[in-house]
Amino acid sequence: MTTYRCEQAWLPQGITRDVLITVADDGTIAAITTLDAPGEGWGPRGGEISLRGLVFPGFANAHSHAFHRALRGRTHGDGGTFWTWRERMYALAAKLDPDTYLALARAAYAEMALAGVTCVGEFHYLHHAPGGRRYDDPNAMGVALIQAAKDAGVRLTLLDTCYLAGGIGEPVSAEQLRFSDGTAQAWASRVADLEADATTRIGGAIHSVRAVPRAALSEVGACQGPLHVHLSEQPAENEACLAAYGRTPTELLAEAGVLGPRTTAVHATHLTAGDIALLGGSGTGACFCPTTEGDLADGLGPARELLSAGSPLSLGSDQHAVVDPLVEARALEHGERFRTGQRGRLSPDELLAAMTTAGHTALGWPEAGQLKVGAPADFVAVRLDTPRTAGCLPAQAMFAASASDVDTVVVGGRVVVRDGGHVLGDVGSLLAKAIEGLWA
Repeated sequence: MTTYRCEQAWLPQGITRDVLITVADDGTIAAITTLDAPGEGWGPRGGEISLRGLVFPGFANAHSHAFHRALRGRTHGDGGTFWTWRERMYALAAKLDPDTYLALARAAYAEMALAGVTCVGEFHYLHHAPGGRRYDDPNAMGVALIQAAKDAGVRLTLLDTCYLAGGIGEPVSAEQLRFSDGTAQAWASRVADLEADATTRIGGAIHSVRAVPRAALSEVGACQGPLHVHLSEQPAENEACLAAYGRTPTELLAEAGVLGPRTTAVHATHLTAGDIALLGGSGTGACFCPTTEGDLADGLGPARELLSAGSPLSLGSDQHAVVDPLVEARALEHGERFRTGQRGRLSPDELLAAMTTAGHTALGWPEAGQLKVGAPADFVAVRLDTPRTAGCLPAQAMFAASASDVDTVVVGGRVVVRDGGHVLGDVGSLLAKAIEGLWA
């Protein structure tokens, strides 16, 4: 067993000083105790590993497209729109194979670990070779992602994504052939060969109502594990859905029977009051990606209304314009302030839930996301004595701290990040090598 001594820890009952977390050999939390003499030194004591600052449960990144990391800082020269950004994304996708994807995803996941992410939800739609040709292993790209997460030391939920159309009533384009299995049955057959393990879980995804025809929604929604879907990210999606089906995307999903507690609507930006009621009433989660939604000028979704209606909120980094769960959390609240002119729309406890428990539940890890006995030993120590955090109240650390303040990250009892450095070494160099090779 290994014992970690936490200067402060955010336990389910609140922030507590001088906490010992004992990790069993199977990587779960065996015991949590509070010391009798708070503040008594911080050197090594009897083999304990000391964690300064505030120890959070591990952060969940509920929405990732790993290959988009290679787009950071490369899409802003002419402004453009979401749709012109998408063309740049297609050009990048065409360059990847299982080996280059492994290198890029490994580095991208390591960057997430440096920011305190211990579990990633990968919305995976880059399945096949250029032209739609199947690799010898039809899941070679997904297997690369699974290996990348293992190498980076984080948990992964592979949300294998069904993508069958180029738009409502349109065939897939040449660029989209890599994404498509042709039919929902072929998609489900391929996904059935993916294997979960101790650090990997498998789920499914409906790319969007643009990419999965109405007749296939129920079949895709019958997949095992968590189900995610891009929902109402753009007004054009809503307009096309209304024109084709006479329903909003949310109403179409409700009609297909795919809403519910195991489903997460990603973005959920342009919603009607009726959409909010359907999502909340069914217990469907909502994953907001504030830095990406800002980067792509998508707009601000109704976070408070969804949470109040019954939709758990989680957070994702999506295209990784920023990889920082603490920044995403306060951007969620700041978005509410921009949208309404009111402060305190989401409390620190609600933001913490979005970063931890709700995110893990959305990814099919309901046992994770809290510091409690029996949970996976996944936690993050954030320094409270840096130029950014000095003087802040611990309970409001997410309004002050950033990824730069993450000192130690533990996943399954294993130290993945220590003193702000990843076990893989220089992550910046890993990223640079992987990305420069793609754009050379």
